[in-house]
Amino acid sequence: MNPGILFALLSLIAAGINDLVFKKYSQKDRSRGVYIFGIGVIWTALQFITFKLRGIPFIYTGIDVGFGLWAGIFLTLSNILLIESFTHLEVGLGSTLYRLNTIGVVILSFMFLHEPLGTGKVLGICTGIIAVIFFYEKKQNSYQATNKTLFFVIAILASLFRAMYGVITKAGLMNGADPQVVLLIISSCWIPGGISYALFREKRFKVTRKKVLYSILSGGLVYLIVNFLMLAITYGQASIVIPIANMSFIVALSLSIGMRMERLTRMKGVAIILAGISILLLSYA
Repeated sequence: MNPGILFALLSLIAAGINDLVFKKYSQKDRSRGVYIFGIGVIWTALQFITFKLRGIPFIYTGIDVGFGLWAGIFLTLSNILLIESFTHLEVGLGSTLYRLNTIGVVILSFMFLHEPLGTGKVLGICTGIIAVIFFYEKKQNSYQATNKTLFFVIAILASLFRAMYGVITKAGLMNGADPQVVLLIISSCWIPGGISYALFREKRFKVTRKKVLYSILSGGLVYLIVNFLMLAITYGQASIVIPIANMSFIVALSLSIGMRMERLTRMKGVAIILAGISILLLSYA
């Protein structure tokens, strides 16, 4: 097997497992901010250790810091919103909506990076929108329907912020930013981001043994997701490995169904297939 594809599959598996961990964490009334803070500490520590083991000198420029900070802010916000959405959405729905950030990346790249928007990409955008419509199944109870709509929108916002992170990172690399330095800056943004959300939004900051364990698990998984994807791009073609990695929602859904956290309906199955087609069209077009 091509090493690029292998690393993409490893990134896919880690992302699918992490979405499930996010869902498990959000099922109880626990601080999302403390969780994000903890993940940031673990991820940054692992990223810094990687720097040291590779013997890479930590030399940064204004471009690294500027693009790294903005990318880090949007990635932090996107993950906070993703965890919030999981409080009321099933794993399959939240994970799939989040991975459809490819739609936002394509549109934003067309608007700000002047990348071409061909027929294939337009079809991919349309297919992705149809997938979202198929996923949205209203509840009979009006309160449940309103509640689901709110967190459905939160998941879409999470996806949009994830897309903005992707476009900013891409712009940074195009302007000569060092990917390793940018990664370290991005991971460190989770620390003040989590603290701020806990103190100013949730009005609480309490560290418990459970939160520490969840943070260690997700921090390690996020580190693997990002670094496996970077290795995949290094050893394989981006147009092949990135679509593979973005299919992680299939792993999240499979694990969720296997653990009886949700069931696979016909509408959900159609939405999953359409989402996969959308990502492929957007990536290969």
